[in-house]
Amino acid sequence: MKKAVKIIVGLGLLIALIFVLKYFKDSNSKAIEDFKIETPFYTSINTKTVATGKLNPEEEIELKPQISGIVDKILVEEGDVVKKGDLIAKIRVVPNEQSLVSARSRIKSAELSYKNSKTLYDRNKTLYDKGVVSRQDFENNELSLNQANENLSQAKNDYQIIRRGSLSGGSAANTNITAQISGTILEIPIREGDQVIQSNNFNAGTTIATIADMSKMIFEGKVDEAEVGKLEEGKEIKVVLGAINEKEFPAKLTFVAPKGKEENGAVQFTIKADVRVERSTKIRAGYSANAEIEMESKDSVLVIKESLLQFNRITEKPFVEIKTGDGKYKKKNVKTGLSDGINVEITEGVKEEDKIKVWNKASKDNEDEEDED
Repeated sequence: MKKAVKIIVGLGLLIALIFVLKYFKDSNSKAIEDFKIETPFYTSINTKTVATGKLNPEEEIELKPQISGIVDKILVEEGDVVKKGDLIAKIRVVPNEQSLVSARSRIKSAELSYKNSKTLYDRNKTLYDKGVVSRQDFENNELSLNQANENLSQAKNDYQIIRRGSLSGGSAANTNITAQISGTILEIPIREGDQVIQSNNFNAGTTIATIADMSKMIFEGKVDEAEVGKLEEGKEIKVVLGAINEKEFPAKLTFVAPKGKEENGAVQFTIKADVRVERSTKIRAGYSANAEIEMESKDSVLVIKESLLQFNRITEKPFVEIKTGDGKYKKKNVKTGLSDGINVEITEGVKEEDKIKVWNKASKDNEDEEDED
């Protein structure tokens, strides 16, 4: 009986030993994990920044009246092309009653003064002809008459200006609003019958129309403080208009603001650039635009894909894993330079012939695709 038990236990141990040996054999015979590899290569790297902004006319003016009144007639429409001196609108003067009364009173006073001077002149002229009055007294009377006549004329002119806004109503009248530059009518914020206020030292006045020269456009945008230090006036940039099928226009940077403004927690600096617009392209003021500005560039530098970089969790320094044999990789610290977000320059740590491990393990699907190729 004991012998049978020993035989059974021995067989059990033998079977267990066979399973253990088979397990280790299977474990050791597993295929070595295969990772994709990539090699460094030489290429050019350009770093760019994008500034968002708008496209606006370089020369844009607002026409304002020199006299208060009512808009009597508007002779143009938004979008019309006008030349300097063209009539834009006419203003009808609504005079102040008190001013009119004062002007009439000045006319009557001037008329009385003139009549009195005329009477004295006529009397002294007769006496002068008879030799009773001296020549000097006669000339003094003549001067007084001329001055009274001038005062009367001035009083009448003042009355006409107050009542009508001008003397003659010609093209030079204050009631006529004319274009000060040649260009396109961008906006007419008023309508016929609207009341307008004159432009003076205390009031900007009512805008009758806005005119701009659409052949000269500028880009106005903003860049972050981290990038503004690399910008220089005179730099060539590209302006992209999304409204015209992402069309690109060459431009030249003309202004970089010396002072920034904080917006949403970041300091932004205003930039401006002259945009060269083709005459055949129909541009509208206020188009949203993006300016692509090249910050730095290097030609023929050794780079790797930025996705190949790994970082030490403690030191946060970059490294890569270089293949040293079948399934064997060695960590190698690297120093990086310029990056465009896809490729990164390697200044130290790897050579062109090195085989760098790709992080993710090659999937079976990828292996099958490679086998098919």
